[in-house]
Amino acid sequence: MPKIIPYDRAASVEYAHRWAYSRNPAYYSYDLLGGDCTNFSSQCLFAGAGVMDHTPTLGWYYYSGDKKAPAWTGVPYFYNFITRRQLTSGPFGEETGISLIRPGDFAQLRFGGGAFSHCPIVVSVGNPPSPENILVAAHSEDADYRPLDTYPARQIRFLHILGVRQPG
Repeated sequence: MPKIIPYDRAASVEYAHRWAYSRNPAYYSYDLLGGDCTNFSSQCLFAGAGVMDHTPTLGWYYYSGDKKAPAWTGVPYFYNFITRRQLTSGPFGEETGISLIRPGDFAQLRFGGGAFSHCPIVVSVGNPPSPENILVAAHSEDADYRPLDTYPARQIRFLHILGVRQPG
């Protein structure tokens, strides 16, 4: 059984504020290849988790712009990785309701009838949590402290990070 360590939410949020309006040169920018939102969210998550899952294809890892897992840059793959049932290394969590959302968690937005296509990190949550007082940071349309209700989303789901499994 892998050891579970706490997720450092403050480190993830600090990273989000630092890089919301610029690009960390250690990572490739996917702005011209469909968007950089999940790449940015993965960077933020890694800043607070410190552990990747190097499982080919189904893991969550980044080596270079063309050597990374689909979950590092793809909204649905990120969701599938975070909510996985396998006890592999890296951050893990669950889809949750708005009342349990915390800074360092993630929102995923669906704009039309298709798939969820945007994945900002939550940086602030009001009391009680509502789309008006949940603030996010994101890439693609760069933002920091953006109210979640300013997105024209048809549906929002929330991913609550529970912890990080260390490699066995």
